[in-house]
Amino acid sequence: MKNEYKTKARGLIIEYLKKNADKRFTAGEIYDYIKTEAEGVNRTTIYRNLDRLCEQGNLMKYKEPNQDAWFYQYSQEHQHCNEHMHAQCSECGKIFHLESEFVEDFEKNLQTVYGLNLSADKTIIIGKCDDCKDK
Repeated sequence: MKNEYKTKARGLIIEYLKKNADKRFTAGEIYDYIKTEAEGVNRTTIYRNLDRLCEQGNLMKYKEPNQDAWFYQYSQEHQHCNEHMHAQCSECGKIFHLESEFVEDFEKNLQTVYGLNLSADKTIIIGKCDDCKDK
């Protein structure tokens, strides 16, 4: 495996996403933040770092229905995001990691009843969280 350089851009991306771990961002939104913090950082640098962080399991990358952009969210505390489903608030974008017996039963029922093997890493259930429901 190649040595990973700890660049300022990479550090800023991780810092920003850690501070906002309950939110998701597009690469453009991350770039807009980084360019205010570091001079000379271009979009290619941001995309390259985001791809590496996804490969290492530090970020989740997913695409929402009816959206053209990919979204990124910090996930280092949930290193196995490709092994469980997620739910997302349709209002604020908060991600919930669904790791429970209920989800396992749901996956088994999909297989038994419909013959469908769930791709957990690509599955997001959309709903409205309690905080947004009350607004």
